[in-house]
Amino acid sequence: QVQLEESGGGLVQAGGSLRLSCAASGRTFSSYAMGWFRQAPGKEREFVAAISWSGGTTYYADSVKGRFTISRDNAKNMVFVQMNSLKPEDTGVYYCAASLYGRSLSTGLNYHYWGQGTQVTVSS
Repeated sequence: QVQLEESGGGLVQAGGSLRLSCAASGRTFSSYAMGWFRQAPGKEREFVAAISWSGGTTYYADSVKGRFTISRDNAKNMVFVQMNSLKPEDTGVYYCAASLYGRSLSTGLNYHYWGQGTQVTVSS
């Protein structure tokens, strides 16, 4: 079992930056691929970024490519997403998730564990 907890959300002006963190409790954290998803009010949950178990491969949604960077520190049982050049459309609740599989990581169906989420609000 893996428990996940996000932190680092907040209110930021358009063009600003935030760094979100996700802390995992399981000793087997390094065995999981990790992803970030977000959900805006009235919209479906959408994929943001993912990283392989070793950190050697990353994936990004087209909407955030070039602005967001996902990384992980397995020694600290943590995964991060650095978000730069934030836009109002980036507003939403951001969730980290863990997957036992290294394929099709852009869909939430392949993730087994989810955090509670952290709110990110980007003002115009």
